[in-house]
Amino acid sequence: MPLSQTQCKHLRRLSHSLKPVVSVGGSGLTDNLLAELENALDHHKLIKVRVRVGNRDRRDALLDDLINQSKATLLQRIGNVALLYREAEK
Repeated sequence: MPLSQTQCKHLRRLSHSLKPVVSVGGSGLTDNLLAELENALDHHKLIKVRVRVGNRDRRDALLDDLINQSKATLLQRIGNVALLYREAEK
């Protein structure tokens, strides 16, 4: 179910005090990184992810892959930091 604009604003307000929980480096999306991302989303639901790669196109491609594999929603991206949200499974 897509989030409404009001819900997105509320989640972005909640995220101001958050620090990035997962960092993607030059090695890209590894199995360990994806497992850590899954654990973080299961536990927190709302997380920040830092993507540290040198190229904007590569950064955007990594974020797209990360979102597709985790089935999370991208709420906001500012520079190298993305805000992801995934509802808890029932």
